Amino acid sequence: MELKNVSKIYKLKDEEINALSDFSYKFEMGKMYGVKGHSGSGKSTLINILGLLEMPTKGTYIIDKRDVSKLNSKELADLRLNTIGFVFQDFYLDENMTALENVMLPLLINKSLSFKEKEEKAQKLLTDVGLVNRIKHFPKELSGGECQRVAIARALANNPKIILADEPTGNLDEENEKIIFEQLKKLIKEGKCVIVVSHSDEINNYADEILKISKGKLVDKK
Repeated sequence: MELKNVSKIYKLKDEEINALSDFSYKFEMGKMYGVKGHSGSGKSTLINILGLLEMPTKGTYIIDKRDVSKLNSKELADLRLNTIGFVFQDFYLDENMTALENVMLPLLINKSLSFKEKEEKAQKLLTDVGLVNRIKHFPKELSGGECQRVAIARALANNPKIILADEPTGNLDEENEKIIFEQLKKLIKEGKCVIVVSHSDEINNYADEILKISKGKLVDKK
C-alpha cells in the first residue's frame, strides 16, 4: 500500500477541515505499524482511507498495485472484502450469534465454500486465537479480551493481506492488551501487513515502525 500526497478535506458549512494533509507513506507486507497521535490528529481518517471506507480528496492511493481512484464501487467492495480485515475498539460482534457464527459471518457470501467448510474454517480461526473452548459462547458470556480475539478471527475469515486495527485494546486491561498485541504480531509472520492505531505506549514493544501524526500530517517515524 502506498499513499502519495494524500489529503482529506471535510467541509463544514463555510469551513474546511484538513483531516489529512499531503500525507505520503509506503506500507510493506510482513510488517506491523503503530500509528499514534492525539485525538483529532487524523489517525481514524487515515485508517478509513486505507480501508477504502473513505476516498482521498486529493492525492493517490495505491493498494495491491491498483489506483483506487480508477475503481468502480463493485471493484472497491471486492477489494475491501478480500484484501482488508478490520478490527475495532468496540468489537462489533452480533450479540445474538455465538463466537463461531460471528466468525462465519464474512464467509457467508463466499459461494466457493460449503457450509461445513465455512464452519471448519471458523473453528480453526478461533482455535488459532486460543478460543477453541469458547466457540459456542455468546459475546455476553465472553470477557472483553475474548471478544476482541473473536473479532480478530472474524477479520481473518477471508484471509486478507492487510489488517487494520483502530484502538483494538482501548477497552481492555493490561493483560488482555498484551494478548491482543501478541495475536496481531503473529500475523506478520504470515506475511500480512498490520496497521494499528493506538494511544497505548505498549504498541512500541510490538510494531516494526511507529508513525506519529499531528494535525493531519506525518511528523515523525521510527
